[in-house]
Amino acid sequence: MVYLFLAEGFEEVEALTPVDLLRRAGIELVTVGVGSRTVKGAHGISVCADISEDEALDTLNKGESTDAVILPGGMPGTLNLEASETVSRFIENAQKNGAVIAAICAAPSILGKRGLLRGKRAVCYPGFEDALEGAETVDCGVVRDGRYICGRAAGSALPFALEIIKAMKGEEAAEAVRRSVIAP
Repeated sequence: MVYLFLAEGFEEVEALTPVDLLRRAGIELVTVGVGSRTVKGAHGISVCADISEDEALDTLNKGESTDAVILPGGMPGTLNLEASETVSRFIENAQKNGAVIAAICAAPSILGKRGLLRGKRAVCYPGFEDALEGAETVDCGVVRDGRYICGRAAGSALPFALEIIKAMKGEEAAEAVRRSVIAP
């Protein structure tokens, strides 16, 4: 199961593009509302998450597998994700079990502050590079280093989502989705 976390102030494009494209690829993904099932994005768009934090924690406590954790950026969404104990537990579980961990915009800072990007190539929204502790920052829209996938900003949401699909289901699946949405 893929868990994408929505916290008040999330960047809508960075959250909903991966939801849409991963589901098109047949990847089982649920959105998790941090603090509430209905979460308002940075630009005033409210989204009703599939499950609450408590329901997500129940799945974790039952030992269900976490195939990936996705953290959209936005402000104050990133700060709200970083403050969530539930998000923290899912990152720890994904780290321990070798799952894909993907973050875009300001959200790679959450991984960087935890030291998870040390020695890895990473990208983030300009101005957040100092939070990518020990990472080699690169100048591109999306970078994958092993199981870590980082995207720069809302404009990178589509290639970010395709890279997650590629990591989980392979190049052919990502290419099929890319063609289906007629992406460059």
